[in-house]
Amino acid sequence: MEIIGLIAVQAGLAAALAWWLAHDLLGNPNPVFAPTAAVGTIAAAIGQRTRRTVELLVGVGLGIAIGDGLVRLIGTGAWQTGIIVAFAIAIALGLVGRGGTVVSQVGGTAVLIATLSSSQRNLELPRVVDAVTGSVVGLVVVALLLPLNPMRVMHRAAAPVFDALAAYLCDIETAMRTSDRNRARQALNGLRAMGPDVERLREALSGAEEVVTVAPARWHWRRHVEHYDRGVNYLVRVIDDSRALARRSATMIQYQEKLPGHLPDAVAALAEAVRQLHRETRADKPHERTRHHALRAADEAGRAMATGLQNFGVTTATQVRVTASDLLRATGCSADEANRQVRQTARHAEQTASAEG
Repeated sequence: MEIIGLIAVQAGLAAALAWWLAHDLLGNPNPVFAPTAAVGTIAAAIGQRTRRTVELLVGVGLGIAIGDGLVRLIGTGAWQTGIIVAFAIAIALGLVGRGGTVVSQVGGTAVLIATLSSSQRNLELPRVVDAVTGSVVGLVVVALLLPLNPMRVMHRAAAPVFDALAAYLCDIETAMRTSDRNRARQALNGLRAMGPDVERLREALSGAEEVVTVAPARWHWRRHVEHYDRGVNYLVRVIDDSRALARRSATMIQYQEKLPGHLPDAVAALAEAVRQLHRETRADKPHERTRHHALRAADEAGRAMATGLQNFGVTTATQVRVTASDLLRATGCSADEANRQVRQTARHAEQTASAEG
């Protein structure tokens, strides 16, 4: 609600400033489009405002060029308006390849030129000035006057993803301990359904990156946002890893393969690593505990291998190691270093357990 309220205030302030600039300073007696453009910039999805502004200006310019050229060629009227708009939309779609701000602005501007040019002269310049004024005001408001707190945006979007991932890993752990294939399948279905939350997290990250790029008051958050960016990219891989882990666990349970306690212990360590990654990323602290739990998962997977796992048990233990490696990469380890640490930890644990046995 706090973010929604701030965006609403941004939109109101931008509309008022755009109207005042266009009307009182630039002398436009009816500056409708200036506040419209300002609100359009504010209302664009967080992370897409700069692109939305560029698209808006391109669309207005293209609509003026097409509309004015066709009015001079075929005149104005009902059928002329239809032809002008059809041509404008077709050309815009041909250029950008999809719908969106450019196409809507081309069409709207073409309509304005076709319908009003007979009664009002020189519409082109006020339209362009209004578009530029409103867009610039919108960007100034979000960048200088009332910028969002990028970390609040990230924290709100990240929490559901981290929490759900850790919970589903705990479900996989429980499924292993109780030989409950259905619970493993339910965890798999839950992991598959995380797409919308992940997409919202990506959008929030894009918005945070935009804010720390254009808002001087938020530049000090750049390094933190970069850390989030790295963590989120590998978190998505960990979600994919966890889906494979749930699927292989369900198959292992289905075929009633040997399931030593080290395997659910390894999955429990992965869940704890995810929780620690969230805490440490949020607090911008070193990822020591995340790495500890990821390597503990590799250790337990190695000990499980020493018990003589069967086919699907081997693939499950291997998947634990893959997941642990991606968690280490989320903390900043290189791919080679993460793989080396996981491989050495698992191998040492397997050798130690075999010697003890």
